[in-house]
Amino acid sequence: MLYPRVSLYALMLAAAGIPLYIHLPRFASVNLGLGLAVIGTVLLAIRLVDLVQDPLIGWAIDHWPNAQMVFAATAALGLAIGFPLLFSLPEGTSVMALVAVLILLFSAYSLGTILLYGRSATLAKKATAHELMRLAAFREGGQLTGVILAASAPAVFVALGAASQGYPAFGLFLGTLALVTLAVTIPIWRRTPVTGDGLSFAGLGQAGALRLLLLALVNSLPVAITSTLFLFFVEDRLQLPGQAGPLLILFFLSAGVSVPLWARLSNRIGPKQTLIIAMPLSIAGFIGAAMLSTGNLGGFALICIASGAALGADMVVLPAMFSVVLTRAGLNASAAFGIWSFAGKLGLALAAFFTLPLLERSGFVPGQSNSAEALEVLTLAYAVLPCILKLGAFGLVLTLPTEVTVK
Repeated sequence: MLYPRVSLYALMLAAAGIPLYIHLPRFASVNLGLGLAVIGTVLLAIRLVDLVQDPLIGWAIDHWPNAQMVFAATAALGLAIGFPLLFSLPEGTSVMALVAVLILLFSAYSLGTILLYGRSATLAKKATAHELMRLAAFREGGQLTGVILAASAPAVFVALGAASQGYPAFGLFLGTLALVTLAVTIPIWRRTPVTGDGLSFAGLGQAGALRLLLLALVNSLPVAITSTLFLFFVEDRLQLPGQAGPLLILFFLSAGVSVPLWARLSNRIGPKQTLIIAMPLSIAGFIGAAMLSTGNLGGFALICIASGAALGADMVVLPAMFSVVLTRAGLNASAAFGIWSFAGKLGLALAAFFTLPLLERSGFVPGQSNSAEALEVLTLAYAVLPCILKLGAFGLVLTLPTEVTVK
């Protein structure tokens, strides 16, 4: 039951991440009445907190290895309290009140994520490269299940008669999920922690981890932009009301189905070669999205399948590569994954900070009739810019040494 419990904890974190990164911009805009530029600024400001917080969280987990049960419980309880608070906020809520709740949620999310990834060597049955990849497949499979659950939940609650687009009920559901997960996953945090040497910039460089951190940041930007703008693109650009939820489920279902396939392929031919196969799928998806006409549900569904499969490779291969180089170098992983976590969330913040004000300046208003120029800017932001960034990430993968392997 070890790996299924790891999957469940990952599911909880992923279910928490979806509303923070996908539902939040639209919820704050439509339900709370905040401007897109304000939302983008708030998300970037919270990233400044993470700039200090995430590495400190990683340091604390490494410094007190026997307190991992306390850390796991704190993360779950923070989510259990924060989500009912967030989605019960009324229209006209002050920005500072929103920021306070978001800091609680993002802090709990960071703590749980860094703990889960930083304890890879502890949670694996053996601290070998092959077993770390197997653990990653279970972890990311759980994450993608959580994503699908969170993507579909608001629509289900609306269908059941929930008010306010289902968000208050969604918040209570996420809080309950966090409490149940904590109760079920207690045994995995009682395992004896596997620790390593203290972290240093030189140590990261010698292990090859700095190169992977740069790749993680650049590679996070395309998915960060599309996550931020997904609901806007589907409902306002493609004019497919009510289809965003099913399309999100299709996207992440494709990713979930692909995870074990990418893990198996990576163990056979190596992670670099696996990413070289997977990344062009994502690039093709961005190109296809830029060319879609209004109402083309079938075309966008195919794009969701291809880009979802590519995401599955990113999710399972990159963190496993990072864990492997840290384990081989004998370095403490939690502090390093604190930096890794910040790199990914910085990408999300930059995406919101630059794209949301850009859309507002173009005259774009979510849920309203928009000009052709505003919708063109939305298309450029959702498809063209991520395509360019993904090409940059692909170039970085090509420069990776082939000996960065998990075979």
